[in-house]
Amino acid sequence: MCRVVTTRHTTSLRVVTVSLVLASASPARKRLLRSSGVEPSIVVSEVDEEAVTARARETYGDLEPQDVALLLARAKAEDVAQQVAHAIVVGCDSVLELDGELHGKPSSPQEAVDRWRRMSGSTGVLHTGHWVVDTREEGDGGTGATLGATASTEVHFARLDDDEIAAYVATGEPLRVAGAFTLDGIGGPYVTGIEGDPSNVVGLSLPLLRELLGELDIPWRELRAPGVPT
Repeated sequence: MCRVVTTRHTTSLRVVTVSLVLASASPARKRLLRSSGVEPSIVVSEVDEEAVTARARETYGDLEPQDVALLLARAKAEDVAQQVAHAIVVGCDSVLELDGELHGKPSSPQEAVDRWRRMSGSTGVLHTGHWVVDTREEGDGGTGATLGATASTEVHFARLDDDEIAAYVATGEPLRVAGAFTLDGIGGPYVTGIEGDPSNVVGLSLPLLRELLGELDIPWRELRAPGVPT
């Protein structure tokens, strides 16, 4: 697991509820949080992912796939944190590592077909970067912290023939998601197994987010929407 933590100060003050802002337009990430009792606000970042990645490579050289996921998650969270006060901002980004190569969303149906021809019967690693920024005031329990980590899950893909690949790509789903597949959607039948956290494959590792919030001394129960048992 790749992890980076930067904290300005800590405090022992507690708050009863904490507002969470998700810096992502992903319906799957929103559904995951809702299913766990958290009702996030959505503020989509305007980060140019290609530009952010290019600048990082110019500065640091080649990046590992898990580092790219964390880099982009941080960029998204920090972009939204500049717009949002009194909240916990969470940014996420997912990439698929296949044979040591990084893959995001396919740019065209043909790229999705070519990708699935490689994925068919093989194994990849889905990396999801998570970055958290605390924009709360100190008097409200804020820490001023910014911290993140990457969760990685091994994914085993079924063997698909060309007709199955074409039919799946024709649904449009592979073009909308990192790695060109879903675990919780139309692509579910084409995943034969995983090793690791399933929520990470969907787009946000709930256990990892809980751990990151724990480093801010925020129990998960403080994120739950009104009416959800604690």
